[in-house]
Amino acid sequence: MKDGLAKWLMLHEGIRLKPYLCSAGRTTIGVGRNLQDNGISYSEAVFLLENDIHQCKQELLHFEWYSTMPLGVQQALINMCFNLGLTRLLKFERMIKALEDRNFTLAAKECLDSKWAEQVGDRAKDVALMIRNSPGGA
Repeated sequence: MKDGLAKWLMLHEGIRLKPYLCSAGRTTIGVGRNLQDNGISYSEAVFLLENDIHQCKQELLHFEWYSTMPLGVQQALINMCFNLGLTRLLKFERMIKALEDRNFTLAAKECLDSKWAEQVGDRAKDVALMIRNSPGGA
């Protein structure tokens, strides 16, 4: 019954993967989920986060400067990718070069020497610390 009901609701509501304004003028997503009035649950937020982390990992796995790094550096890069998106992360060319050279101290410095670091403050400091303190650096 649940599957049949879900299909029936999808038939009437449709499914939209990006936010839109419904006929009542409410921000809505998915199968008629009214985000303004109902939001999402904690478990839904965690589910979305896990999907986003997985997506970042999949995008980064194509780069040797990510895949050969210690776990701490990988997590720092996922944090940056999550926040910036891959395209903007790739603009950190000097940081990436330092990572390729396994110079984690310089990579951390390059991370902090950015407009992004000014914008996100403590987040950038945490990311840089994770990079700098990772084992295996030069």
